[in-house]
Amino acid sequence: MTSRYSSEPRHWNEAHATFYGGSDATGTMDGACRYGNLYSQGYVSNTAALVTVLFKNGAACGGCYEIKCWNNTQWYNPGNSSVFITPTKLCPPNDAFPNDNGGWCNIPQEHFDMSQPAFSQIGFWRAVIVPVLYRRVLCHMDGGMRFTINGNRWFNLVLVSNVGGMGDISDSWECDTVLVGQSLSFQVTTAEGMQITSDNVAL
Repeated sequence: MTSRYSSEPRHWNEAHATFYGGSDATGTMDGACRYGNLYSQGYVSNTAALVTVLFKNGAACGGCYEIKCWNNTQWYNPGNSSVFITPTKLCPPNDAFPNDNGGWCNIPQEHFDMSQPAFSQIGFWRAVIVPVLYRRVLCHMDGGMRFTINGNRWFNLVLVSNVGGMGDISDSWECDTVLVGQSLSFQVTTAEGMQITSDNVAL
């Protein structure tokens, strides 16, 4: 399962980027978006943790962003001008450090803490922090939407992933009905207002 991105013209915003985890991206799995194994979910290693103002209580999960070099820093990889990423984690603030020296994810910063493989596509891994420009882009996901259900007979948590369009979902809901033995259908509304109905996709 792979993802492709469409760089439609959108407004560029200023931010900064760092990286975390190792070169194999195993340290970037799981996270606040609860995607678990990012390889099996189709997001692979082009992922990032977002700061509070961009994460938006999880509403940004699964969205697609293009991040590019800016300001001619010596730490940029001259072979690549931009990289496409998907938010899968929250980068929490750390008020023990100032915003410009270790507290990169403090409020109200706009910051991307990227997986090392994603960061290495635009910058040298020895860099601590680099200025970047970012914008939202459309993402086209192969394999269709995925619905992962966890819980018990009284409570079900449904994780929707591999969403096309803007990649993120505009709203969520709760249901207190026991659904054991029933087939389940879902109607998903993406951030740009596109609705997709999936009938009888789970039992």
